[in-house]
Amino acid sequence: MKARWDIFCSVVDNYGDIGVTWRLARQLVVEHGCEVCLWVDDLRAFERMCPEIDVRSPQQWQDGVEVRDWPADWPGAPSADVVIAAFACQLPPAYMEAMAERERVPLWMNLDYLSAEEWVVGCHRLPSVKFKGVQKYFFFPGFRPGTGGLLREAGLLEQCQAFQQDVPAQRQFLQTLGVFPATDARLISLFAYENAGLASWLDVLATDGRATHLLVPEGRILGDVQRWLGLEGLAAGDIHQRAALTVQVLPFVRQEQYDRLLWCCDFNAVRGEDSFVRAQWAGRPMLWHIYRQDEDIHLDKLDAFLQLYTAALSPAASAAVVTLWQAWNADGDMAQSWKMLLEHWPEVNQHAQTWCLEQGLQADLATALVQFYESWI
Repeated sequence: MKARWDIFCSVVDNYGDIGVTWRLARQLVVEHGCEVCLWVDDLRAFERMCPEIDVRSPQQWQDGVEVRDWPADWPGAPSADVVIAAFACQLPPAYMEAMAERERVPLWMNLDYLSAEEWVVGCHRLPSVKFKGVQKYFFFPGFRPGTGGLLREAGLLEQCQAFQQDVPAQRQFLQTLGVFPATDARLISLFAYENAGLASWLDVLATDGRATHLLVPEGRILGDVQRWLGLEGLAAGDIHQRAALTVQVLPFVRQEQYDRLLWCCDFNAVRGEDSFVRAQWAGRPMLWHIYRQDEDIHLDKLDAFLQLYTAALSPAASAAVVTLWQAWNADGDMAQSWKMLLEHWPEVNQHAQTWCLEQGLQADLATALVQFYESWI
C-alpha cells in the first residue's frame, strides 16, 4: 500500500511557503510513488505559480498531487499516514483529533525553516510535542550532514549543467521571455523584498564599464526599481536603459521557467527560501535577501550561512561576499561592496559551482523524509 501524505501550507510569504511545499509534493509523487494531498490556505497565491489552479475549486489534482483548499472553517478529512506541518503552521484541531483516533497513529512532522546554524543538526528528527499519543518530530532542511538536506529533484544538476553549456538553448529560452541581452552584457536576476540599498547598487551598475542587463520578475522590489527610474506603473514587459544598465521587468513565471532563468544569469539576487535554494543549484554567484524576523534573529541565520558558505574562499574573497550580503540585508550602500566582489569574481564564480556540487552529494529533502518514514514504521 502506498503511504498517504498530507502537507499543510499556510501562505505567509506569498511564494516561499507554497514554493517549497509544491516542489516537495510533486517530487514525493513522481519519484517516490506517494499519494500526496497539499492543503493550501491561499489558492490565489498558488495560482501565480501554477496557472492551472482553479481558485474556486476546493479539491483538484495538479501534476498528480491532490490540492485542497484549507479554509478557516475546516471541512473535515481523515488523517493521512504522514502529516507534514510546513514551517510550523498549526493544524486544524479537528484534524489533530482525527490523527489521534487512527488505529495506527501517523508520523507527524514539523518541516522547519532552512538554517545553517549548528544547533539544527542536534535537533533534527528529535521528538517535539505530543497530542493524545501522537508524537510530533522536528525535521530540519539544511546544508550540513545530519540534517534533512535541500529540495533537489533527480537529475536536476545534470539538467542545469547541460543547459548552461548550450548557448543556443539559453538564447532561445530567454527569447520566450522577451529578453534579448547584448552579447557581452552581464545578466543579473533580481528577486527580493523591498530594499533601500537597491538605488546604490543600480547606480554602480549604470556607471560600470561593462553593460548589465537586469531581469526583475514581478515582486515586492519593483517599487524600489520604479523610484530609481523615476517612473510610475512599472509592469511586466517594460524595458528601460540608464547608461550601462538595462532594466527589464519579467512576468511571474512557473517554477521550471524560473529555474532556467537562474541558470542563464551570471549573478542571481534571490530572497526567502525557495529561490535561495534554487540559486545554489544554479552554481552561480548569488546574493540572498533573507526574510526579516523579530529582534533581528534572521541575521544570526544569515551569518551562519555566510560562515559555512565562505569557508573555502580566500580571506579577501570571503570578505567581499560577506560585506555585500551584509550591506544588502541592512539596506546599506552597495557600491563599494559590489566593486569588491567584482575584484574576486573568478574565485567567487568557481566557488559557487563547487558549492553546488558539494551540496548535491547529500541526500535530497524528499528522499530524507521518505527514509525517515520508512525507518519510523
